[in-house]
Amino acid sequence: MKIGVLSDTHGYLHPQIDSFFSPCSQIWHAGDIGSIDIYQSLSEGKSLKAVYGNIDGNDIRLKTAEYLCFEVEHLKVLMIHIGGYPPKYNSRSLQLIEAYKPDIFVCGHSHILKVKYDERHRLLAINPGAAGRYGFHRAITFLRFDILNGQPCNLEVFHEEKSV
Repeated sequence: MKIGVLSDTHGYLHPQIDSFFSPCSQIWHAGDIGSIDIYQSLSEGKSLKAVYGNIDGNDIRLKTAEYLCFEVEHLKVLMIHIGGYPPKYNSRSLQLIEAYKPDIFVCGHSHILKVKYDERHRLLAINPGAAGRYGFHRAITFLRFDILNGQPCNLEVFHEEKSV
């Protein structure tokens, strides 16, 4: 199964997202979607798992949750917008990690692409960076990967310098 992961679209859908995510069975959006149109566009023909971010209004919050914990291909996934990273998780994320014991932890908010294995909690932490135009980030990033035999593999990153 191929998974597409993005965050911090802030109301902008990059023109390459459709083609980059075309082989994906699921799309995971880690918050700051920015508009209901983006949510609806991403969910067309795909299974969308999404959490709301700090900029998202009530229309998006009614369709999403603060965090999600779900299983995909025998892996437990925990997703929240503001999460931190190993070993510097925020207190809410750490509480959820200890309660759910996920195999994969996904968050956004920082606008910084980071994929790191957390030895202590035995999970893969993923922050796809920012897929939108707005914010301090210098590059637009989102990613996809496969889950094969219960393991994430074949990670690919879309990276484009942001035009000023």
